[in-house]
Amino acid sequence: MTQTAPMFSKTAVTLIAPLSGYIYPIDQVPDPVFAQKMVGDGIAIDPVSQSLLAPCDGEVIQLHPSHHAVTLKNPEGLEILMHIGLDTVKLRGEGFNPKVKEGDRVKKGEILIEFDADYLSLNAKSLITVIVIANSDQVARFLPRSGSVTAGRDAILELKLGDVQAETSNGKGITVTSDPIIILNPTGLHARPSAVLVNFAKKYKSKVTLKMGDKEVNARSVTGLMALQVGNGATVHLVAEGEDAELAVKELTEAIRSGLGEEVSAPAPASIVQSALSAPATPPPYPRSENPNIVLGASASPGVGVGYIYVVRQQEIKVTEKGGNSNEERRKLEKAIDQATLEIEALRAKVHAQGDPSKAAIFAAHHELLEDPELIDFSTSAIDKGKSAAYAWQQAFTNQATILSQLDNQLLAERANDLRDVGTRVLRILTGVVEVETTYPDNAILVAEDLTPSDMANLDRTKVKGFCTVGGGATSHVSIMARSMGIPAIAGTEPRVLDLADGTPVILDGTKGKLKLNPASEEMERVKNLQLRIATKRQEDLTHTMEYALTQDGKRIEVVANIGSQKDAEEAVKLGAEGVGLLRTEFIFMERTKAPTEDEQTAIYSGIAKVLGPERPLIIRTLDVGGDKPISYMPIPKEENPYLGERGVRIGFDRPEILRTQIRAILRASEVGKVWVMFPMIGRLEEIHMVKNMIEEERQNLGVAPIKTGIMVEIPAAAVMADLYAKEVDFFSVGTNDLTQYTLAMDRGHPKLAPYVDGLHPAILRLIAQTVKGADQHGKWVGVCGGIGSDPQAIPILIGMGVKELSVSINSIPTIKAQIRTLNTADCQKMAEQALTAETGAEVREVSPLSEI
Repeated sequence: MTQTAPMFSKTAVTLIAPLSGYIYPIDQVPDPVFAQKMVGDGIAIDPVSQSLLAPCDGEVIQLHPSHHAVTLKNPEGLEILMHIGLDTVKLRGEGFNPKVKEGDRVKKGEILIEFDADYLSLNAKSLITVIVIANSDQVARFLPRSGSVTAGRDAILELKLGDVQAETSNGKGITVTSDPIIILNPTGLHARPSAVLVNFAKKYKSKVTLKMGDKEVNARSVTGLMALQVGNGATVHLVAEGEDAELAVKELTEAIRSGLGEEVSAPAPASIVQSALSAPATPPPYPRSENPNIVLGASASPGVGVGYIYVVRQQEIKVTEKGGNSNEERRKLEKAIDQATLEIEALRAKVHAQGDPSKAAIFAAHHELLEDPELIDFSTSAIDKGKSAAYAWQQAFTNQATILSQLDNQLLAERANDLRDVGTRVLRILTGVVEVETTYPDNAILVAEDLTPSDMANLDRTKVKGFCTVGGGATSHVSIMARSMGIPAIAGTEPRVLDLADGTPVILDGTKGKLKLNPASEEMERVKNLQLRIATKRQEDLTHTMEYALTQDGKRIEVVANIGSQKDAEEAVKLGAEGVGLLRTEFIFMERTKAPTEDEQTAIYSGIAKVLGPERPLIIRTLDVGGDKPISYMPIPKEENPYLGERGVRIGFDRPEILRTQIRAILRASEVGKVWVMFPMIGRLEEIHMVKNMIEEERQNLGVAPIKTGIMVEIPAAAVMADLYAKEVDFFSVGTNDLTQYTLAMDRGHPKLAPYVDGLHPAILRLIAQTVKGADQHGKWVGVCGGIGSDPQAIPILIGMGVKELSVSINSIPTIKAQIRTLNTADCQKMAEQALTAETGAEVREVSPLSEI
């Protein structure tokens, strides 16, 4: 039994148990970094409780981003680090619920962190929690207790303080700064690698600091290093001052680059860095055509362009490596960045004046890139070593662009192009190279390795009819701008397009990702005439777009919009949308450093609801990420098959605080409009019960009225079980894109299989029909929000099967409503019957042929 600890004099400190459990000596912890006291001296507890309490009064000076470790500083200046479990940093916050934040002052016994012991025991190396004094050099004597302890009551460690000498430099020796060091540790410099670095640093007489951007800490301080929150991919510098400074920087640099005892990936080869300026990120391998006159790629922006090839060549910029006076070179860089800032601001104003704030926001992000401290730090470091400003800047931005392009996160990888755009602008100013103003010929189809947002901002839309690039992808800023400008485009094409002669006649199909070379003049003229007829008919459709979509026999089909923002909602209402069938909320979460707050989400959803008014429904799909849509601040452990792993609502169950926050925001927004909620990737009945329980709990807490709840049908199980699921939900919305790839077991982005991922495959249609039948049994309705909902050949078949709502791309609303007015329900039902008995997607298309226009 543990006895009450005797009181020491003012030079003594007593810590109480932060957890209930059994005390282990620190040297028995099954982790060499802790056992060898590299982090500091102390004790360990094998816990039986699940709340970490403050062992003394103090201030929270560090809370690890993964919430598995916290450091208190007591009134005597001791830094008490508590590390819950071993290897728990890899859980990235899962299973931990912090109750404090950095800067909070706490009293002895207050809860610091709650944790799920069951989850940790299944996913971590051990639950053993270490309590150490990070600045152990301030302690003259450690008196640990033993046996079982009760949290908040029993003493675990008595500390006699000693005299501490401040670290000082003797004025001898020199100051040495390392080259930029990229942190390759998978989870950055958490407790273990920080402790290893501290112990290495203690070998040297010199004072050593670690710098990241404009922040620096003592390299002998574990808590200081952890508080710096140096993540994977960050760039740091070592600075040593003293008689062995050169040796310290050299050996510590090698230690950091080797991982400080952890397995790390290899850094980017120098050859890649050198060539990054001219070589965009390697595109994914798209299908290659056996027909020499057909070039395939990925659809980046829909539509058809008819014209003639114009190859865009990159402007060559040569730089001199050796620089002059370092102060002069620094001033050159500062002036170039200032000039680039003015140019980017002019571009931002130009595109904003064109009425597209989203494009303007892209250039606002470019402004942020110019101020990136890592780019500046890297460049100035090279300048100080005798390099020219141009050479230093080129190395800085190409190095960072290479790192970005190699990331698994596609969105982040495609932002490497933005960095090259910004970097090249500054480099051009530094070298005095005048930007060549491109004059495009009439009816130009541009071909390039890659285009930049700056290229797009200066594009003459009256002359450019489309473009194709070897690099890039559908989520790049260039593709986003192309879609907003209505320019057909394809990306990831074969490099052979760069060898095409200017003036080669082509037809570019951005929708299908196809470039047809050397078509006959008659075919080009036919396509141009067809485009004119389509444009004329679209103008006619627009005059009736505010009318309901009624079939000739009077059956109403609701035509609503798929949107991602308030701007989309405004455009949809102008084009006659009867509501929003799918608000993709992942766009609210992406390209941020942390999740949006409840208030931020409420404001966004409420703003969209107000645009729609009280009669038009707003169906909000909860966060749908994972697989092909990762988010940097919500890391998902590597999975063998991400498409069959943590996706959609499963992410919400795994991170309930994210899902509950979003549900509360949706419920709050429902008070200003007709707001409903829809959950993605539902495959089990238990999942429906779980989300309904969450909604009801949060609804009662908020005191708002109930809202309609629906689910996405994109897993075959949901279609097969629709008759049972319909008892629990108010509506279904079929996501045909995912339903198709899951049913056919083909990744829609697979380079070879993508052409066969056909939403009109009879198997898909049968699942939709089964969904409708199950819903009808309980008086529930079915909508389609996937790709075939906007497909003219699919629309009569869907209506014939009993689909009540089509949620479609905004621009297609007038055309789809006009098509529905030409249909007869009986004819649609016959087409549906034939389609359900067809054997292939091609046979289905014969059942529902396209019109001449």
